[in-house]
Amino acid sequence: MQLRVLGASGGIGGGARTTSLLLGRDVLIDAGTGVADLSLQELGAIDHVVLTHSHLDHVTALPFLLDAVGSNRQRPVTVHAQAETLQVLKAHIFNNAVWPDFARIPSPERPFLRYEVFAPGEERVLAGCRVQSIPVNHVVPAVGFLLRGPSGSLAFSGDTASTDEFWRVLNACADLKYLIIETSFVDAEQKIAELARHFCPATVVPELRKLKRHPKIFITHLMPGEEQDILREILQHDPGLAVHPLAPGMVVEF
Repeated sequence: MQLRVLGASGGIGGGARTTSLLLGRDVLIDAGTGVADLSLQELGAIDHVVLTHSHLDHVTALPFLLDAVGSNRQRPVTVHAQAETLQVLKAHIFNNAVWPDFARIPSPERPFLRYEVFAPGEERVLAGCRVQSIPVNHVVPAVGFLLRGPSGSLAFSGDTASTDEFWRVLNACADLKYLIIETSFVDAEQKIAELARHFCPATVVPELRKLKRHPKIFITHLMPGEEQDILREILQHDPGLAVHPLAPGMVVEF
């Protein structure tokens, strides 16, 4: 199983791309600005979009993807997300005011887009990979995912602050190979991080100590311009912790 990183930043500017991960050829995990770097052929191959939550940096490319390739496809793109996330898309994006309602265009019988509720705790198979949704702690309803591949499992936190359920699921996963976890702010911005329910180094290190497994750890969602400071501060809190920045172009096999 192959996961290709399209975007892994907490913002844009200077080449930064927001969260988007391509699982195999046809499953997109979040739809941040990194999706725009795909070719039209690659965009047309995406059959499923799995969303962690409704924030703009994670869904912004979805309307453009459908606009670009919807008319060239034989079936709709299926968006998998918890009910609250789907409701935000329907009410605030695909509402014929901000963007066309592609769940009914070009016709309700043959739309470009279909919605499927993916409840927290549920598991389904996409691209030959078992994908489990895990509730996490963010300012809007949000989930992370555990992806079970043929040679191991990969966990992705999505956007979150302190969360026990995520670690409970990961600690029960005997073949956990990789962990992608967000750390958005430097310690000087800890108050902002807490209000926004994101991690900073001072709060992510205690969370990582809850993990009893020993996967390779990638840090994602770092704010542009603060990447090296965030990584440096993580190591200041725990010099023995091996962490790696997630970056566009990386491919993870599991």
